[in-house]
Amino acid sequence: MVISNKALSVVLALATTLVAGTTIGQAAYPDKPIKLVVPFAPGGASDLTGRTLAQKMGDLMGQPVVVENKPGANGAIGADTVAKAAPDGYTILLTDRGSLTVNPALYAKLSYDPLKDFSYIGIATDGPYVLVANPKLNVTTLAELVALAKAKPGTLYYSSFGIGSMAQLNLEALNQKMGIDLTHVPYKGASPAAQAVVAGEVGVTIAAVPAVQGFIKDGRLRALAVGSEKRFSVLPDVPTMTEAGASNDILLPTYFALLAPPKTSPAIIAKLNDAMKTALADPVVAERLAAAGLVSVGSTPEAMAASIKQDLPRFSALVKSIGIKPD
Repeated sequence: MVISNKALSVVLALATTLVAGTTIGQAAYPDKPIKLVVPFAPGGASDLTGRTLAQKMGDLMGQPVVVENKPGANGAIGADTVAKAAPDGYTILLTDRGSLTVNPALYAKLSYDPLKDFSYIGIATDGPYVLVANPKLNVTTLAELVALAKAKPGTLYYSSFGIGSMAQLNLEALNQKMGIDLTHVPYKGASPAAQAVVAGEVGVTIAAVPAVQGFIKDGRLRALAVGSEKRFSVLPDVPTMTEAGASNDILLPTYFALLAPPKTSPAIIAKLNDAMKTALADPVVAERLAAAGLVSVGSTPEAMAASIKQDLPRFSALVKSIGIKPD
């Protein structure tokens, strides 16, 4: 079949228009507000990271980034919402290490697969934990807590963010490695878990600094140790786990990462990753995060993928050792 020069010109013109339209559409992102789902209650480190990033990323991208808290099931409810959202870049997720790498060991029928059901944007911050106690326990060091727990086995209680949360895993690791028997009481989120220690409902917990910093400063909580390689600048008098006489792998840090629905275009992911890194490099953002005990990371999507693949078998083994059966 022979195509006339006139017909060929029309086809080429249409093709050029389509390509140009596609380029314009991609360049226009975002042209409306972006929803950032945080699958935990307000008040914790995830919420602080999300809101701090949302404000700056919104400024950088020219559209508001609106935080929506959807707590429940160790972050699974909010994560599932984003996993099933349209891959257009207008619904994204800021979640923690546990919802991505611990939940698969906790739920027999988890509604999302962390390896298949997301497009990774990158790890934003690390969130080291601090071990805190109610002052009425009359312990000022980790050694004194261990001694009290050994003297009264099974009678001291700790709060966590929920069954299988990073708080439970870390404090059960403390039980195992220090030969003690703190009893677990789950709460719905980091902030309620910290409030439970303040109220005296339980004796101890761990938390990222934002959830407990104010309570430590006003004396309603006593900080015993931090789960990091060096002391926090905001808690300079609190020893690391190693300084306190324990292994520094007992209080493994969490992280807070950004993700999008699966099959989100690489161009959108690249734009979100760039906005995240630029936001984290901003002095005001960096200062606010550091003051809260959060460490800026700003990883690539590829580095985040490698971390998740490494964590999944690691936390699966830990969950089994504790005796938690998949729900």
